[in-house]
Amino acid sequence: QGTAMITSKLPNVGTTIFTRMSQLATETGALNLSQGFPDFDGPQALRDAVSQHIASGHNQYAPMTGLPALRQQVAAKISRSYGVTVDADAEVTITPGATQAIFCAIQAVIHPGDEVIVFDPCYDSYEPSVELAGGRCVHVPLALDDFSIDWQKLSEAIGPRTRMIILNSPHNPSGALISRGELDQLAKLIEHRDIYLISDEVYEHLVFDGVPHVSVLSHPELYHRAFVVSSFGKTYHVTGWKTGYVVAPPALTSELRKVHQYVSFCGVTPLQYALADFMAACPQHVEELPAFYQAKRDLFCDLLSPSRFTFKPVAGTYFQLVDYSLIRPDLNDVDMAVWLTREHGVATIPVSVFYQTPPEGQRLVRLCFAKREETLREAAEKLCVI
Repeated sequence: QGTAMITSKLPNVGTTIFTRMSQLATETGALNLSQGFPDFDGPQALRDAVSQHIASGHNQYAPMTGLPALRQQVAAKISRSYGVTVDADAEVTITPGATQAIFCAIQAVIHPGDEVIVFDPCYDSYEPSVELAGGRCVHVPLALDDFSIDWQKLSEAIGPRTRMIILNSPHNPSGALISRGELDQLAKLIEHRDIYLISDEVYEHLVFDGVPHVSVLSHPELYHRAFVVSSFGKTYHVTGWKTGYVVAPPALTSELRKVHQYVSFCGVTPLQYALADFMAACPQHVEELPAFYQAKRDLFCDLLSPSRFTFKPVAGTYFQLVDYSLIRPDLNDVDMAVWLTREHGVATIPVSVFYQTPPEGQRLVRLCFAKREETLREAAEKLCVI
């Protein structure tokens, strides 16, 4: 019996480096600082609320757009954080994770032949989502020293087919932040063009040293053409809940929801109830988050300071890049990540996987510091003897 040949729609996609490194960490018993998830739990009150809602029968479909109470809490948080009013009904959509929100936004507006500009290094879900929509990614490398936007390169990359630009701030993997001035510059650059934006802001509350997060939500000229994406998983230490949201003007939200309703229809109901309760009861959680993660960053950087890795403490996210040029310049970063896991018991992520064309001679790996103090101490101890 003959079998039909499959022509892959994503021929260049295999198992992601995140899965591979986590598997290797499990196999070798290494400390897993590769994948971006905490090794501690979300707030007790939040977890208790889930049990209560499951027990009280909130187990059927939520509304397609998300639980009204949760959308209202998102709008209230946006108002407190950015001084901006958004309509919870017409502009906020709850999704099963930020990755799904990004996928739906791309499918909603990208047509075959459209071009989408992404900044390298960039998160790995962007390009496959664009390709599945029939579009093509144009990769613009960020500056090598500080991962800022190279305006000359961006301006040269914009052409008649450019339909979207994907921003990510705080930036994964580098932790770099976009400034208000840069958003103004972007607004000027695309002012008279039919270009949409996705602003991936999942680490919006993980910004350090007293610097405020600059959101596209608070930039009227950009927001009217933008999908702004965030993540409850990152903010409330519950990445396995896979719950996120997207905020966009009514016309864009309407198009996004057309796709979302046929991808997942809705998010998980009791989780949405629990998040709405917790956000209402503990609005201070997001205000305390920068200091909570900055303490982890500072501890980790202090512990790593005697090592032979070189680094500058990150401005945001819960990732720290370290340069290993003084340790094994002979290894590319993928081999270095495997070597660190197998030989030294610490799993990391090589930064080259975030690039279409990795920069020649770059020697960086990414470490996740969303970990308990004892995990960070143990990891640093292993890294300092190399």
